[in-house]
Amino acid sequence: MTVKLFDTTLRDGTQREGVTLTIEDKARIARRLDTLGVHYIEAGFPASNPKDLEFFRSFEQPELGHAKLVAFSRSRRRGVAAADDPAVSLLTELSAPVACIVAKSWDFHVERVLRVSPEENLKSVRDTVAYLVEAGKEVIFDAEHYFDGFRANPEYALAVLRAAAGAGATTLVLCDTNGGTLPTELKAVVSRTVQEFPGVEIGIHTHNDAGCGVANALAAVEAGATHVQGTANGIGERCGNCDLITTIANLQLKMGLRVVSDEQLARLTETANYISELVNITPDAHRPYVGRSAFAHKGGLHVDGITQDPRTYEHVPPEAVGNARRMPVGELSGKNTVRRKAEELGLDPGDVTAVLRAIKQKEHEGYHYEAADASLALLIARTTGEARRLFTLESFRIISEKRADGETTVEATIKLVVDGKRVISTAEGNGPVNALDAALRRAIEPHYPELRNIHLSNYKVRILDEHRATAATTRVLIDSTDGKKTWGAVGVSENIIEASWQALVDSLEYGVNGVTREEG
Repeated sequence: MTVKLFDTTLRDGTQREGVTLTIEDKARIARRLDTLGVHYIEAGFPASNPKDLEFFRSFEQPELGHAKLVAFSRSRRRGVAAADDPAVSLLTELSAPVACIVAKSWDFHVERVLRVSPEENLKSVRDTVAYLVEAGKEVIFDAEHYFDGFRANPEYALAVLRAAAGAGATTLVLCDTNGGTLPTELKAVVSRTVQEFPGVEIGIHTHNDAGCGVANALAAVEAGATHVQGTANGIGERCGNCDLITTIANLQLKMGLRVVSDEQLARLTETANYISELVNITPDAHRPYVGRSAFAHKGGLHVDGITQDPRTYEHVPPEAVGNARRMPVGELSGKNTVRRKAEELGLDPGDVTAVLRAIKQKEHEGYHYEAADASLALLIARTTGEARRLFTLESFRIISEKRADGETTVEATIKLVVDGKRVISTAEGNGPVNALDAALRRAIEPHYPELRNIHLSNYKVRILDEHRATAATTRVLIDSTDGKKTWGAVGVSENIIEASWQALVDSLEYGVNGVTREEG
């Protein structure tokens, strides 16, 4: 059984609130989906807006090595010939070899929304599909609201499909447009429809309003559908579309259907993250298969099991989808987790019980080491007596001045001891952390010239107990880089400047001591 993948990230996916793509964004995503092995890429509705039209005129089918480019439109309007409907005839002018046509299959919509007779809707479907087939296009037909329509009037829903198939549509796609159908009902409807159309490809297009987008797509394939539509990472209107990334992994790894090559499957995580960045959506760390936490094992019992055999707590090998196993350390960790994490950081854990006790105490105070390997490595080193302090702090002072002209300046003064010598350093900055960083570097860079290559790359603040208002505990995370590697450090205090100082010192101390991890 062969299942074809139809991606509509560039059309249906852009209907997600807050998502907009440039023409170049669309082109880059299309190329990446083509590399992944997707069979069809629906790139937009050219009659709906100038940007989609310009994309189809600037990005042509020969740019894709595997996938077919698809242009979307509705069926012709009432009382107009297909050739005279601009939205339909426009498709014949484009290089995209495939046209995807949508029409109503729920008689309620036909009469209440389109305000046409059921027969006129059928005629519109027949005319539109036949016109495009005669123009040399492969036509995929999307039956909008098919499952609602089948529930209300199955004979009419099937009649709409017959109209499209009779006019030459190669694929009939059953759309759960409102996303409210559950897998058991959907599977039964798909099975019945497949029986009604022997020799015609049946497709499925699901939405996630009931949380069943992927499950419904898989149920449809079990019932005989051989064409699956979805979007990368499930982006789309309301609650989103079927997540094609998760669906690909499930079809291949769970259902034994070879939809892409093993090499392409191993690009799944990379592709998902690439598209998340382009559509400006922070990747969900807990996404199935491709999330950063999808193969993260934190609990002591889990880590013990993974150490013995990964199959104890992993349903598939992470490398199969291009992901990686992680073992974050925290208050639920056991000795094996700490031991393995220390080895990963290049450290001797020494008395693992003492290290674990220190970690759990710090986590109780509000520290969080999952994104702060620098602070974790230093905590281990300090517990085992191997830490090397860059300096001893005597005091620091922050002065913030707001002037009548609206300008605000911040000055930091630091007193510390470096190599047995007392040093006083003052610097200005655009904020207290920036000023502290500048003053500290001025004081210790002559002793540690490698600091010139280390820069702060990110600064995050989280309030841990909001109910305490301005007295709340603050957690600060600082990321630093030397241009080749990156590391994170954490500080916690009721005083945001003190929390920032802790994270800043850990970040610089870790960087100078040279125990860093590869970026990524």
